[in-house]
Amino acid sequence: MTDFDLSQTDTLLTTTRAVRKRLDLERPVSRDVVRECLEIAIQAPSGSNRQGWRWLVVTDADKRAQLAEIYRAGVGGYLEGAIREAAERGAAQDGRVFESAHYLAENLQHVPVHVIPCIQADHLPADPPRHVWPGLMGSIMPAIWSFQLALRSRGLGTCLTTLHLSQAADAQALLGIPDGIMQTALLPVAYTKGTDFKPAGRRPLDEILYWDEWSGG
Repeated sequence: MTDFDLSQTDTLLTTTRAVRKRLDLERPVSRDVVRECLEIAIQAPSGSNRQGWRWLVVTDADKRAQLAEIYRAGVGGYLEGAIREAAERGAAQDGRVFESAHYLAENLQHVPVHVIPCIQADHLPADPPRHVWPGLMGSIMPAIWSFQLALRSRGLGTCLTTLHLSQAADAQALLGIPDGIMQTALLPVAYTKGTDFKPAGRRPLDEILYWDEWSGG
């Protein structure tokens, strides 16, 4: 047995949700708490222990406003179309997710902290083959998840968004990101309105679990 409180650990892992509408847009977030969570995040493993992650934290109001415009350009008409399609299918949960994402897109400039996790990618060959990407993303995504868990345990929330990446060159120019550094997400960070998050509905494990060989759907 370990010294961890498994009940608290499991609750943290199963209730760290993608938070959009419940982000508190009025409450300030200190640099200290962001730094504290990032100190935890960089304990995550990375491929070959390269530690190629880089973290760009944006709190300047003008730059947040410009990032929000870039984000909305990346969104385009995608979310409106997704909301309509979910309604036509009668997929209520999907519809709520897309409506929440639309709310975030409309209010991103008001979220007090934007965090852009990046990874060094200048060592990649031109047009990398598919097998390269899991290793690169595996060197940043665990750290992003650790950051999200650390935020949740301190009463803050976020969600991993990637919709601005189609306009990544504009964000690069705005923020002075050098060539060879790949943006991987944009995380809106704020305190949450309440902390009573619950596990999400998921497919039964046995529908997606295979032992020794692939079988079924």
